[in-house]
Amino acid sequence: MKKNKLELLAPAGDMEKLKTAVHFGADAVYFAGKNYGLRAYGTNFENFSIKEAMDYLHEHGKKGYVTLNVYARHNDFDGLKEYLLTLVDAKVDAVIVSDLGIFTFIKENFPNLNIHVSTQANVTNSYAVKMWKNLGAERIVLARELDIDEIKKIIKDNPEIDIEVFVHGAMCISYSGRCLLSNYLTGRDSNHGECVQACRWKYSVVEENRPDDKLDLEEDERGTYIFNSKDLCLIEYLDKIYDAGIYSLKIEGRMKSPYYVATIINAYRRAIDQMFECKNNNSKYDVSNTLKKELLNASHRKYTTGFMFKDGELTQNLETSVQEQDSKFMAIVKEVEKGKILIEQRNKFAIGDSLEILSPKDLFKKVLKIEKMYDIDGNEIQEAKNVQQLIWIETDLPFEVGDILRK
Repeated sequence: MKKNKLELLAPAGDMEKLKTAVHFGADAVYFAGKNYGLRAYGTNFENFSIKEAMDYLHEHGKKGYVTLNVYARHNDFDGLKEYLLTLVDAKVDAVIVSDLGIFTFIKENFPNLNIHVSTQANVTNSYAVKMWKNLGAERIVLARELDIDEIKKIIKDNPEIDIEVFVHGAMCISYSGRCLLSNYLTGRDSNHGECVQACRWKYSVVEENRPDDKLDLEEDERGTYIFNSKDLCLIEYLDKIYDAGIYSLKIEGRMKSPYYVATIINAYRRAIDQMFECKNNNSKYDVSNTLKKELLNASHRKYTTGFMFKDGELTQNLETSVQEQDSKFMAIVKEVEKGKILIEQRNKFAIGDSLEILSPKDLFKKVLKIEKMYDIDGNEIQEAKNVQQLIWIETDLPFEVGDILRK
């Protein structure tokens, strides 16, 4: 068990998101190859790019974990050994597994490969943690359904194994993600990474004797999305999470944008650092009016503490399944030269606009007023209106590659 540290674990759906996570302060990232992960419709990593990703992470002193957390059928084992050889060659720090068959296969064929037990394995008690540890697991990602007291009990009973919990992101209405709804309605198997998120659709009911009359399915007067969960957010409680003995804080979102990764990781990195500073100074940790509000800039549904605290808070989002955010991703910095930066545009802006800076350094929340900009050929332009256009902007601010402009 590693003391005096909290690992901030970021999602990475592709190489751009991986580099964004590193730039904004993640200690580790988790990602998937093209097979065996539970986000089959994400970009994910080709086999050759997994080594590129791991080399980049290790060069920056970070770790990388690869998901193999499908519920395996017999044919899933075809090619598994070859894929695992690719991961070993890439020097992945661990694989994330939910299926006992895949776990056993890895232990028999690659005994030195570290295994983290996925939240999909539904680990909810000390005896299950002990069983997985005895089988050779290095880390357990606990089920989201546990509260803080249950987690404390598990850690007390198993002090020698690392415990990881989700602290932010989308939640599933089904128990630790075990759902058949997507498969039943669309043929896309959520347990093989193909979830269509049918729980977030709007539903009505039909009475048998009146088949032509659709009745809205309401809960209270506010809406019909009774299966639609709010998003998890525990940034205000990192001191309690640390005191419980939890080691790794996991952010959900491999399907989300680079801007989402940047915003969330930046906020949690600053919150973790602030929490340790408060502990060292014996002061109160409170980010409710600062970094929690920063999280509203990324795509989100209404926030909830989920099951972590028995506060009686409703976790369903009864109003809508639509996500919202308080700011828009305008550009990302690709190069920095004296007196100017090269940005890649994502949304339209023009001369005279003021853009806020998202950065892991002191530029965070400072404003850049656009006064002069040029296209890649050196022609002065008035508007940035072509998505992913490369544009030079004049500025003396100390930007770094990977910093983001937003509005």
